[in-house]
Amino acid sequence: MGKLAELYFLRFGRLLDERFELDGFPWNAFGYALSEPLALAQTASLIGLWGMTFLSVAIFASPAALIDGTSRGRKPWLAPVAAVLALVAMLAFGAARLSLTPTAMVAGVKLRIMQPDLQQDARFNYSAKAAVMQKYLALSDRSSGPQSTGVRDANILIWPESAFPFFLTREADAMAQIADLLPRGTVLITGSVRAPDSPPGVRITRAYNSIYVIDHDGSVLSVYDKLHLVPFGEFLPFQDWMEKIGFEQLTKVQGGFIPGSRRRSMEIPNAPRMLPLICYEAIFPGDVVERNDRPGWIVNLTNDGWFGISTGPYQHLQQARLRAIEQGLPLVRAANTGISAVIDPFGRVVARLGLGLEGVLDSGLPSAIPPTPYARAGDIPTLIILAAAWLFVIRRRTAK
Repeated sequence: MGKLAELYFLRFGRLLDERFELDGFPWNAFGYALSEPLALAQTASLIGLWGMTFLSVAIFASPAALIDGTSRGRKPWLAPVAAVLALVAMLAFGAARLSLTPTAMVAGVKLRIMQPDLQQDARFNYSAKAAVMQKYLALSDRSSGPQSTGVRDANILIWPESAFPFFLTREADAMAQIADLLPRGTVLITGSVRAPDSPPGVRITRAYNSIYVIDHDGSVLSVYDKLHLVPFGEFLPFQDWMEKIGFEQLTKVQGGFIPGSRRRSMEIPNAPRMLPLICYEAIFPGDVVERNDRPGWIVNLTNDGWFGISTGPYQHLQQARLRAIEQGLPLVRAANTGISAVIDPFGRVVARLGLGLEGVLDSGLPSAIPPTPYARAGDIPTLIILAAAWLFVIRRRTAK
């Protein structure tokens, strides 16, 4: 058992590094191994991803106790038996939680998510401006069934991350086209690159990765600037020095993107307040919802086209889904190339548009539930478990 416990904490070195964002990219942590089936994932509502990661390491490493020489004569079978019991308890808790609370919808809110499946070169090519806008407008107003009347079926239209190869609010014709598209009472939530405030004639070399809420008359109701930028995707460590020796980030924005100042919920007409998350901001547990600013839903706009047809978009969706379970909030995801989805606060996928498809996804908005234990306590329970485990390891080591 002693060596097994040491193995736990070798693994937890990575957990701590990710928890405090020392590397800035906590992708696909061990805890996601327990996010399927959905009943297992419900434990995240109690202890979050990092608690799930602790359980994953403990459960899947437990068979090692059977061959650990230091456990001879100390009932080494206790570790795998405890692991099986933990899995059974998690499944029972999750099954009960899912069966007792069906998905409920917010009255009067109708969503339409547009998934353009746009190629990467078009997204960053200003000369493709007219073609991109025409595709977005036509696709957004596309009929989705015999009874559909296009965008008039929705009161919230959602487009993906940095949707345009230009600064949206600086293109009057594009804003006019959006105003013509939106019926009265319908708003657009869209990603866009946003230019910083600067005097006329000054060359723009840096920008924000932003979300706009735009009303039916083309007016901008609110803006959110991405707070947590992707290393090597949207900025380079030691940016100036790295650029001088020839490096550039994937987005090829000289100087890198500008980070926003704070995360905050956004007011949406005739709908609950919405928390915006851009791209991989959805993979940071505990860094999503402010304690004194709880929204009614989460919107995750992303461009997973960088991944191509691979496991990446599926992993990204799975991570975003766990945020919904942790917080007890529905999550709506609009992805350029997929996977777009509407997810309820228990992680159930209400509607989904698959990877590499072009189309629209119509859905209602699931209702939020009261804050989960994890939403209230954060990672404190996991830190207590971790401290207890450290004491156990110290006791075992000093007892030899």
